[in-house]
Amino acid sequence: MDKRLIAQRFAKARDTYSQAARAQRQVAEKMLRLVEKYLPATGQRELLPQVGEVLSGRQHKVLRLVEIGCGTGIYSAMLLRRLCPRQMLLVDLCPEMEPLINELTACHPEVDANFRAADAEQMELPAGVQLITSCSTVQWFEAPKAFVERCAAALAPQGLLAFSTFGPDNLREISALTGHGLTYPTLQDWHGMTVSNLHLHYAEEERITLWFPSPIEVLKHLKETGVTGTEKKVWSKQRLHNFCQAYAARFSNAKGEVSLTYHPMYLVYRKRVFLE
Repeated sequence: MDKRLIAQRFAKARDTYSQAARAQRQVAEKMLRLVEKYLPATGQRELLPQVGEVLSGRQHKVLRLVEIGCGTGIYSAMLLRRLCPRQMLLVDLCPEMEPLINELTACHPEVDANFRAADAEQMELPAGVQLITSCSTVQWFEAPKAFVERCAAALAPQGLLAFSTFGPDNLREISALTGHGLTYPTLQDWHGMTVSNLHLHYAEEERITLWFPSPIEVLKHLKETGVTGTEKKVWSKQRLHNFCQAYAARFSNAKGEVSLTYHPMYLVYRKRVFLE
C-alpha cells in the first residue's frame, strides 16, 4: 500500500466525499445499528463501570470510543449523535480532515472529542476503551489481522471492535477492465483470523449496486470519493475511450445505465473476560 498516495487521493476528495459516498453512507448506517445492538447492556456495569450514566441530561451509552478512518465525518456524526461518548478519539490518515471534524465535534460540547492525523496501523491505541469502530477503512490496511490483535489488546473487558471492510467483489467492474484493484480477504478469511481474546459475534456480507448514466460518471464518482487511491496509470484519451466502450458493453442494463458494485462486510468482535 502506498499510504501517501492513498492520503493524497482522499484529501483531494475531501469536499466531494460526503455528497458522493452513497454506498459508504449506507454502510455506516448499518454499522451503527450493529454497534448499538452489540454494545454491552447497562446491566453489565460490573464489567464496564458507568456505561449508561446520565450527564447533563444526556445518556452516555459508551464512555471511551475510538473511530479509525473518520474521513469527512459521515460515520462520526452518527456515533456522536446516537452514542454520545464521554471521550472520542477520531483518527484519519489525512490531516486535511481535521477542520471538518473539529466543526462537527464543536456541535457536541458534552463529548471530549479529539482528532489525530495518523496511520492507524502504526499508532499506539489508547488502552481501556469500550469501543473501537471503523467504516470502509480496513481494506486499505497492509496487515488487517495485526490491527485486530492490537485492538484486542487496547479494548476493555467486554469491549467491542466493530468495523466494515470490503470483499473481493468490490468495484469488480473496475478490476475486470483495468486488471487493477486491492486484494480483499473473503468473509471466510475473516472467520479464520482468530484472535485469542476476541470472540467474533457477527459477520455478514452484502452487495450494493449503484447505477450511473455512463462510465464517465462512474469515474467521476470514484474520484469524488477518493477510492482510486492505488491507481497510478495516466488516463490517456485512447485509454479512456477504450475503457468506456468496454464498460458499456459489459456492465450496462436495458436502460443504458452502467453498474458499480460495492461488497461491504461487517464484523463485530467482543473481548472475552477471563475469570480466575
